[in-house]
Amino acid sequence: MKKMVGILVIGLLVSTQLKAQAQEITWYSFEEVIDKVETTPKMILIDVYTDWCGWCKKMDKETFTDKEVIAYVNENFYAVKLNAEDSKKKFEFRGREYSEEDMARAMRVQSYPNFVIMDAAMENITQLPGYREAKPFVSSLVALLENFKQ
Repeated sequence: MKKMVGILVIGLLVSTQLKAQAQEITWYSFEEVIDKVETTPKMILIDVYTDWCGWCKKMDKETFTDKEVIAYVNENFYAVKLNAEDSKKKFEFRGREYSEEDMARAMRVQSYPNFVIMDAAMENITQLPGYREAKPFVSSLVALLENFKQ
């Protein structure tokens, strides 16, 4: 009996740890979001980054692992990662072929990290440039959605 209880407790601990580790922002490609907004409209948060950007890496490591950020972004946005220097990955948007680099340029992103917010019609609303800690990041997203809904 003691063995069974011990095995159950260990099983619960392992499954709880696995659930906690699986808690992350659901990142989509730009082309996946094009399909998703047609069936289920939602705002889009595009993380425009580069591989050499230290502040981008800090966002990934600290801000995007925060539970409040994860919950808010997953609930209210389709999140997209867009490498501003990737000229190889191609997709079609509004009848034109883009690379991630082309799209970042078309969105007029000039610094990294930069967060482009699009509405469900895939129109640019605004940009939130620069590194942001978790609480201020969520606050700026909440304010943005409140202003947009008015």
